[in-house]
Amino acid sequence: MINMFGLIGGLILLTVLVMRGMNLLIVAPLSAFFVAVLNGIPLFPPFASEDQTDFITGYMDGFAGFISSWYLMFLAGAIFGKVMEDSGAADSVSRWIVEKIGMKNAVLAIILACAVLTYGGVSLFVVAFAVYPMAVSLFKEANLPRRFIPAAMAFGSTTFTMTSAGSPEIQNWIPIPYLGTSPYAGWEVSFITAMFMLIFGYWWLMKMIRKAVRNGEHFMERATDHTEIRNDLPHPLISLIPLLFVLIVSFIFHDTLAQSALILALLSGILSTWILNRKYFRNFSAAVGEGTIGALIAIGNTAAVVGFGGVAKITPAFESAVDFMTSIPGDPLIGGALAVMVIAGLTGSSSGGQSIALPILGPFYLDMGVNPEALHRTVAMSSGTLDSLPHGGYAVTTIRAISGETHKDAYPAFGAMTVAVPIITVILAVILFSLGVGI
Repeated sequence: MINMFGLIGGLILLTVLVMRGMNLLIVAPLSAFFVAVLNGIPLFPPFASEDQTDFITGYMDGFAGFISSWYLMFLAGAIFGKVMEDSGAADSVSRWIVEKIGMKNAVLAIILACAVLTYGGVSLFVVAFAVYPMAVSLFKEANLPRRFIPAAMAFGSTTFTMTSAGSPEIQNWIPIPYLGTSPYAGWEVSFITAMFMLIFGYWWLMKMIRKAVRNGEHFMERATDHTEIRNDLPHPLISLIPLLFVLIVSFIFHDTLAQSALILALLSGILSTWILNRKYFRNFSAAVGEGTIGALIAIGNTAAVVGFGGVAKITPAFESAVDFMTSIPGDPLIGGALAVMVIAGLTGSSSGGQSIALPILGPFYLDMGVNPEALHRTVAMSSGTLDSLPHGGYAVTTIRAISGETHKDAYPAFGAMTVAVPIITVILAVILFSLGVGI
């Protein structure tokens, strides 16, 4: 009993401290220490027997292992996002989409601008920073309540694009080495669920916005608004070329290079952005430097959470939890989906949830004969559900740091778009796979 209390208590401690604004690099090992003590895990290597893993080793194996596997991808992705931003290419694509769709469809324009950039390989956080000024301008002209801006941006970035087949976002690539699949795994079901997510989510978001407008809500300007529009932008069609490079290169080389194909694809995106848009750069070197720092922060935070998982998974309580998840009656995909959802939710990280769960659950389900492509797509989609609870890094950054909103005002719509809609879609995906679609 105390073992399970230690595991659950450690996860709650992690969540509470993160929501209070404490640094994840400190909070994660502190919470892992709490788990280790209450589960009787030896704290230091000399105290561990030959068949035991101690706290220090367990944590650092998880932390260092994640960095070793994913650092170059984080680095290339962050730099690509920053050079797209610094050259004005990200703004150019966003503005072009808005102009084509029209002001009457301001919300849809924001969603699609985020979707195109995300599916083209630009970092989720960079997309949010790049699109936010335009979102403020659009909401102001349409006189819509600004508390819905985070929901619109997150819906376009973290749902039907982030975890769909072919996406260059890391959430779609983590399952590959564990399941022997490709980034296009389960593409038939992925296409259906992405369309469902886009249509249903947009309908629900607009329903909430219209209700708020009927209740008298409108756009409220702030003195801190920065809505300056950059005029020296490259042509939007030229700006799209680096995004296409990322998708095409990853498609061509994913069979031969596996995970490394994404590194090559992102490098091609960086190089093509520089070649095509070099006269528009404000400071290319500074953009590369900022991207590098951003990559270190992002992978450090995620690795800290994975290190927590490295300690959690050597505890007796974690073994009991895995036994429970894998013994859920019915389709094994349900157990896999629930396991990844829960871990991603408690850690506030979609990539962290996958990295903790897949090394344990992947071999188990493959030995059971579960279709690896179905498992890949289900796990990827499941990771993008509870990771967006209020304490999630993307939720906190987008709502508070970028949009300047409070969780009380912005999170209901944000949570509906990034938690409720993806969960419903995961259920649809499991049903479709159980019916044999795409298998």
